[in-house]
Amino acid sequence: MESKELFRKSLDWAAVWIVLNALCFATHASELLYSTTEESKPGTIVGHLTKDLGIDVEVIVLREMRIISESNAKYFDVDLTSGALVVKQIMDRERMCGGNLHCHTRIQISLQNPLEMHSVMIEIVDVNDNAPRFQSRNTSLEVSEAAAPGTMFRLESAHDPDVGANSLRAYFLSQNDCFILKVESKSDGSKIPILVLNKYLDREKTSEFRLILTAVDGGSPEKSGNSAIFINILDVNDNAPHFHNPAKRVTLVENSPHGTLVTTLNASDADHGHNGEISYTFDKYTPDNVLKLFSVDSMTGEVRVTGLVDHELANVYDVTVLARDRGIPPMEGSCNIKIEIIDVNDNTPTFSINVVSPVISENVSSGTVIALIKIKDEDTGKNGDVSVHIQYGLPFKISSPYKGLFTLMTDGLLDREAVAEYTITLTATDSGSPPHSSEESFVLRLSDVNDNPPVFSQPSYSIDIDENNAPNAPLLSVSASDPDVGENSTVYFSILESEALSRSVSSYVYINPDSGQIYAMRKFDYEQLNAFQFIVQVLDRGAPAQSSNATVHVFIKDQNDHPPVLIYPAPPSDGTLQFLVPSTAGIGHLINRITFVDGDSGHNAWLFYSLSGVGAEMFHIGAHTGELRTARKLIEENSKSVFSFIVIVKDNGRPSLSTSVVVNITLAEKASDVLSERRSSISKRPAGSDLTLYLIITLSFVITVSFLVTIVVAVRWLSHRGYVVCLMQKLGFKHTSREHQHNDLHLQLNTDGPIRYMEVVGASRDLHKHMYTHGFSTISSRSDFVFVKAPQSTLSMRLSKRLFAHSLMKVQFQKTVLR
Repeated sequence: MESKELFRKSLDWAAVWIVLNALCFATHASELLYSTTEESKPGTIVGHLTKDLGIDVEVIVLREMRIISESNAKYFDVDLTSGALVVKQIMDRERMCGGNLHCHTRIQISLQNPLEMHSVMIEIVDVNDNAPRFQSRNTSLEVSEAAAPGTMFRLESAHDPDVGANSLRAYFLSQNDCFILKVESKSDGSKIPILVLNKYLDREKTSEFRLILTAVDGGSPEKSGNSAIFINILDVNDNAPHFHNPAKRVTLVENSPHGTLVTTLNASDADHGHNGEISYTFDKYTPDNVLKLFSVDSMTGEVRVTGLVDHELANVYDVTVLARDRGIPPMEGSCNIKIEIIDVNDNTPTFSINVVSPVISENVSSGTVIALIKIKDEDTGKNGDVSVHIQYGLPFKISSPYKGLFTLMTDGLLDREAVAEYTITLTATDSGSPPHSSEESFVLRLSDVNDNPPVFSQPSYSIDIDENNAPNAPLLSVSASDPDVGENSTVYFSILESEALSRSVSSYVYINPDSGQIYAMRKFDYEQLNAFQFIVQVLDRGAPAQSSNATVHVFIKDQNDHPPVLIYPAPPSDGTLQFLVPSTAGIGHLINRITFVDGDSGHNAWLFYSLSGVGAEMFHIGAHTGELRTARKLIEENSKSVFSFIVIVKDNGRPSLSTSVVVNITLAEKASDVLSERRSSISKRPAGSDLTLYLIITLSFVITVSFLVTIVVAVRWLSHRGYVVCLMQKLGFKHTSREHQHNDLHLQLNTDGPIRYMEVVGASRDLHKHMYTHGFSTISSRSDFVFVKAPQSTLSMRLSKRLFAHSLMKVQFQKTVLR
């Protein structure tokens, strides 16, 4: 029984490895065939691997040649010095392959770098190392003297584990006068010795026989085994039971319940009385496993199931049932029953998964093999046909080059940033009814490659910083992220080389390469540089490195760091301005225009004039123009001839800065003295402080622009009223109405004393007026927007800081004129 179990397991392994080796052969087109005899001593050379595989002996160690066996027993090894395949331990063919005629074992030869698999099939050649053997060395028979010649007596068969020519060949019976030997061959190839009575017996002459049955195999030299037969001659009962169908073939479904009827036997005996009464029993040589599965009713001859019938353990049973009478001596007949077991789908497919590597790179090509999957189902036919699939939506596919063997491979591109690992569940389903299935899962992780550039948290950045900042002051921190991992996600920052005001941008700012913190390298001066930009680059540490850029805009805010400065009249050396006024001057008489400028910009450069002192009440100065006029008639209000007061000029900064100058007014009796004094003042004025030319140019420009704007406004107003349309129609021109025009915006340049401003005027359908002012001060080197409060229904317009900066750049020529 043990040998049959080993035989069955050997067949299972052989089937699995035949499929695996077939795959290896298909993959590498390499299979070696060797043969060796059983009982070979360790070290016996089976074949020359390196020679047959075409590789050098020196590389088998470097490429880690090893043997993968189909069983736990390690029968073979590789001689690393010669490259030969040698026997590692003694093999017993009968233990390895049981009664199979051909005994093969398959091993796999594995080479690394690159991976190669070679299949080697080794035939184990049988040697005649076993003699035929009888289970019982002595057999006793009782034969009636009335037995007719030709009466047969079934004898015990000898068993020889060897196969082929070394197996049991023949039986021989010792010399005697009454019995001869007949050999019956069964369907499974076994030989059954049958003792045949050759002539009538005469108990009075011979009451017993002692014969020797010899079993001989076909080996060279041949081996044999003996069994002694003791025959006792009895008198009377001379008819044996007879089966109407001595050879019967039946089928039985596996897993049939206990008590299921297999078949009913029917035998008859020509004798009468006790000699004709028949009882049924199994042959005494019936194997124990058959006796555990089946029973026969001694009276009715019904054969029934008494155990668990499993098709996977055996698919056919040969059972011999004897019919024995009650005569003295009893006589018997036999019936051979062949019970074929029909398979049902009672086994679930089982997995054997060989994952090539649990971690693969995310950039592997489509079709890369992930795992080899071996499926085994103990059932046969359709019940053993298995299909394998994985869950839907995964970038993998399964192919099956051979039955029972599947390969799992990639089916498309992988992205670790989208999915870092996959839990792959394999489901095997057979084709039985109902089908059985099983599942097996494993985790496949993806290794990262540097396929993603770092990305800034925003495409551009803005920095607002006050001028006169402290050097090394932090300005802004930029950040970037990289979806890769490890070194591929580690980033560092740098500033690309560029210039601002003919200076390298690196002289203005510095960035910490690790943190992304940007620092000022110097103190900024709004009057020299009010805005600039540079590009920050972020790189990762992958190979090759990936990068991204972001633009950083720096806007410098003006601070009130310049006090007003007198430019007209020319600053006196003693700090006091001297003016002559006719004693007859009336109220509002223009004495002179005092002009200050402020080096700051915007609101910080707006100047406000005021008077202070004892004589200040006699005079008035324009708060924005600086025009000094009389507030009273000097001769009537006061008898003094000299007036002294202080002109104070403040800017609009926070905090405000101011400058003052002392003014002395002297009354002149004659107007000619005043004119003479003014000519003298003009001749002494520095060329840089003369604004007359600038004012003339500005006034001409304002008049020209105002005239053009007036024409444009008039044309648009007439077009809105329809007059121009009528005129164009009379002249033959076509006019297309603009029904969706809701607003009409245009620029209007105005002047108010020393302040010049540009108005953006919008005319909507309700004819409301919208006005926004862009002012240029004649007493400042900078300009600014002034938003004039519009009516409640006017259009709201706002200019961003960047648009403001662009507007300043567009009017640079205006600033040059004003300076």
